Amino acid sequence: MRLLPFIRENAAFLSAGFLLTFGSAFGQTFFISLFAGEIRAEFDLSHAAWGQIYAVGTLASALVMVWSGALTDVFRIRTLGAMILIGTAGACLFMAATPAWWVLVPAIFFLRFVGQGMMSHMGQVAMSRWFVATRGKALSVASLGFSVAEATLPIVIVALLVWFDWRLIWVGCAVFAVILLPVLQRLLRLERTPQDDAKSSQSVGLGNRHWTRGQVLRHPLFWFMIPALLGPAAFNTAFFFQQVHFAETKGWTHLELVALFPLYTTVSVLAAFGTGFVIDKVGTRRLMPVYQFPMALAFVAFALAQTPWAAAFGLILMAIGAGANNPLTSAFWAEFFGTRHIGAIKAMGTAIMVLGSAIGPGLTGSLITAGIGIESQMFWISGYFVLTCMAAGIGIASTRKNSAAPT
Repeated sequence: MRLLPFIRENAAFLSAGFLLTFGSAFGQTFFISLFAGEIRAEFDLSHAAWGQIYAVGTLASALVMVWSGALTDVFRIRTLGAMILIGTAGACLFMAATPAWWVLVPAIFFLRFVGQGMMSHMGQVAMSRWFVATRGKALSVASLGFSVAEATLPIVIVALLVWFDWRLIWVGCAVFAVILLPVLQRLLRLERTPQDDAKSSQSVGLGNRHWTRGQVLRHPLFWFMIPALLGPAAFNTAFFFQQVHFAETKGWTHLELVALFPLYTTVSVLAAFGTGFVIDKVGTRRLMPVYQFPMALAFVAFALAQTPWAAAFGLILMAIGAGANNPLTSAFWAEFFGTRHIGAIKAMGTAIMVLGSAIGPGLTGSLITAGIGIESQMFWISGYFVLTCMAAGIGIASTRKNSAAPT
């Protein structure tokens, strides 16, 4: 099916996916880090202390996601989405009212849990379950929410910080989350699946059956995929988290580097759509072992770059891998293990990615403090991505003994 007719025929469901991924921004690193200067100044926190607070809150949210992600197998997105949006509003108000530095830990936990955790998880699980033959395109359209948020919200927030106190802006975020609630309810007023019969949307995985979470944990494929799930979340996040230090190391202004970010957003959107179309044609089996190679090349380019425009080449390569990551990993779980228990299964993957987003900034920051420069680290990060591709290839090869390829 062509893209525009596909969007028109499924506009309500695709819009719901977009809304959920866009709404996850309130718990994403790129959004919370916009307030880092104000938060550190108000509570007199060092960079290390703020990083530790952020890591603890994020790790806690990853642990809870293992359990809570399975709720998408029990509740309709319409019902669960309403609860999470109310929780998002509450988390934003909690952040706005934080009275002391130690309260930042639960504040970060709630923001990361409802945002990067549950909101993004619901959006991707919904697309994986509601769509079968066009799952790749659906995931690509829904993932636009991430890209639009990354492209617009930093500009808006930085402008608002000039005129308003950071706490008041978080109150505004809570109001915005409440406004999204009736919109989501309106979009999902019909059945939760586009098909007339909800059961017809169930697609099986390896061996022509639906796998439970326990069965997935006992299959070697899951363990071989862990490095691939950790990598982009850890090191792409670390790159943006350390962007000021990276620019200083290269002798560039921060503005020179940030001016290249729209290029990253544009390429990642194109890569997401391209990946979606390829998924619908050939599936994820051929793509999973190779899609992180561009990220391996990206970090070599970053390490060797002498000018911002040379770094732009690295951003393009990283955007290709990052754009492919969201639709590809989400479609992977459904394709290999079926959709009946997709919420519980994907919750493990989401928890691993949330864990990675806590590890990356902390690890790179600690190495910088220990005297290992960011450029040297990038060569090792590149090697890590090469190893993830090899591990994914081995894991997928191990599925051939399951008698039937995923359908």
